[in-house]
Amino acid sequence: MSNHPVEMFKYHIWASRIIMERIQELPDSVLHQEVNSSFPTIAHALSHMYAVDRMFYQVLQGEEMPEALQECMALNQTTLTSIDEYITRFAVLTDQYQKWLQNGIDLEQSLLLNNPYVGPRQTRLAEIVLHVVNHGTYHRGNISTMLRQLGHASVMNDYLLFWYQESASSI
Repeated sequence: MSNHPVEMFKYHIWASRIIMERIQELPDSVLHQEVNSSFPTIAHALSHMYAVDRMFYQVLQGEEMPEALQECMALNQTTLTSIDEYITRFAVLTDQYQKWLQNGIDLEQSLLLNNPYVGPRQTRLAEIVLHVVNHGTYHRGNISTMLRQLGHASVMNDYLLFWYQESASSI
């Protein structure tokens, strides 16, 4: 039996990689080209995704959310020069998450998540992992829309495709 939050996080890694590889195929200017969307550029969307992933990793490591949020605010507001820099940054963080997940931590364990926007809440570690996945899915959708607005096709990164690619790789 698989661990659902861990499997979903594998999907998050795969889908983020797939969309960044698609951006890598396009002209370098696409990353910083302005659009009228949720974010001014694809770089801003990627920076936001990374900042939130990083912030929640720090929370999972035991840091209080207000402090982790404060530390990661600059990451949210700073864009990188190239898609290769984003790929590298996400890969390092992915490795950190994977090591944490492989440590056999009980994801049903709770912590008091003191969210400065909505207040404290007892939250299972699994819920945090699933939030990271869901947040990434939402913003990959934004990026797909932004790519289309810029005249480029996106790439399928649905969970369904992940299932089939995972199944095929285990045959």
